[in-house]
Amino acid sequence: MNTRKEYIKFIIVGVLNTGHYYLWYLLLYTVCEWPYLLSHIVATFNSMIGSYFMNVYFTYEEKPSWKSFLLFPLTQVTNIVIQTIGMFVFVEWLFVSPYFAPIATVLISIPITFVVTRRIIRVSKEA
Repeated sequence: MNTRKEYIKFIIVGVLNTGHYYLWYLLLYTVCEWPYLLSHIVATFNSMIGSYFMNVYFTYEEKPSWKSFLLFPLTQVTNIVIQTIGMFVFVEWLFVSPYFAPIATVLISIPITFVVTRRIIRVSKEA
């Protein structure tokens, strides 16, 4: 499969997973009244499992394995760091609402996360 097709599928999965993440975020931030950064971090971890399976089956058309499942969180380290710093910058320095900051930070992290995810899922099947 070509990289462009994978990237488009990755974006589709990202949109679906962002919705999944955002529902968790709103639940924790609004209903549970947790701090926005804690809500963001917990929502991110909750959405990671769904992201793994959508990317393995749909984006990269691979079979899941314990190795790639265990390595998959590494693909999110860059994503988490970029988004967490972005959340802080948007909310604290640029005074963006904590309701909209997560959406803005996602746009920054997409290309970087695609490259890292592709490498982890593909490399894990070769070893």
